[in-house]
Parts: sequence; structure tokens; C-alpha cells
Amino acid sequence: MIKVMLVDDQNLVRKGVRSLLELSEEIDVIAEAADGVEAVRMIPEVKPDVVLLDMRMPEMNGLDVLQHLSAEKALPPTIILTTFDDDELVLAGIRSGARGYLLKDVALAELVDAVQTVAEGGSIVKPAVTQRLLKGLGKMQTDFSSLDRPDPLTDRETEILRLMAGGYSNKEIANSLGVAEGTVKNHVSNILSKMGVRDRTRAVLKAFELGLI
Repeated sequence: MIKVMLVDDQNLVRKGVRSLLELSEEIDVIAEAADGVEAVRMIPEVKPDVVLLDMRMPEMNGLDVLQHLSAEKALPPTIILTTFDDDELVLAGIRSGARGYLLKDVALAELVDAVQTVAEGGSIVKPAVTQRLLKGLGKMQTDFSSLDRPDPLTDRETEILRLMAGGYSNKEIANSLGVAEGTVKNHVSNILSKMGVRDRTRAVLKAFELGLI
């Protein structure tokens, strides 16, 4: 059972998403928060497997929540929920540790699939979405320490990076390539080290920015 926490200042949105998730036998909504302040207090206490996080909230918005919990090393796998076509805010959220984003009018199947993917260690930073998000990067400041090209990746590392960009978990990548999950984990660690980033989502973003995939 995947334990999910909802964070959104709109009660109707929380109830709507909750009602969808409760249709799945594999997901249990264990907590809700109505604002960012409540979220940063509750998340370390209830320890959800996945957080669904609104970005537009008063007092403390979703980006603040991501940054605060990341700094405290207390950020669970998190999916941004948004009704806004706000590429810059979404990209900032992903850079602050979110595993991807969904629109609030998402269909049940896609929502459940996204929660399961993120819970298993994958991401939902899809290539088509990422490329659209990065179109305006020339006007935005990156938080990468360097945009220099990383140390060369091996063919297998590049292959795994492409699968990471597709949102696949280590287990799914291992099954696809016919290797042990531990082998994939080692490759992912090497990719992160070579690219100078701390997580797989940032690795995918940097790879797109540099045109590596």
C-alpha cells in the first residue's frame, strides 16, 4: 500500500484528488495539509511515501515547502499539482526536488500510475514536457553549479539516462536491460557523479539542457 499525503489550500481540490485515489486499492491517503506551513510540520511526522503538492498557496507556497524539506533532508518523493501553465515555477519545483508534475484535472489512471512510478523511485519528467519547460531557459537562471559538459558517459550510462528521462524506476530499467537492479543503481550513481548533480531528476534536466539526450 502506497501512503500518500495531499497538500493544497483548496478543500474541493483535496477532496476531489482524494476521491480519485481512494478508487485505487494500492493507495492510501493518510494525511492532508491546507497550507505549506502545515505541510512542513506534518510531512516529517506522518512519513508519506508520496506527496502531492500544490504550488500556489498563501504564506508558504509549494516551492518553499520543497526547498525547506530538501534542506532538512526530509523531502519524500513529491509530485507537483498545478492548474497553471507556469513553466518557470514548475521547473523551479523540479529543481528543488520534485519528481515531476501533473495537472489537477488529471485522469485517474494517469494519477495512479504517476504515484506508483514515483513511489518506486522513478520520475515523471517526461521528455516532451521537459523540452517545452526548457525552451525559455535562456531567460532563466540555472541553479546548476556548472553547465560545462560532464565527464563522458559510457554507452550503457547514456542508455540508462534515456530510460531515466522516460520516468522509469531502477527496477524497470533493470528488467528492460536484463541486468540486476544493483547494477543499475551503480550506473545511476556514476551518472550523477559525472554530471555533478545530486539526484536523477536534476540529471535528466541537465542532460536536456546540454543536449546529451
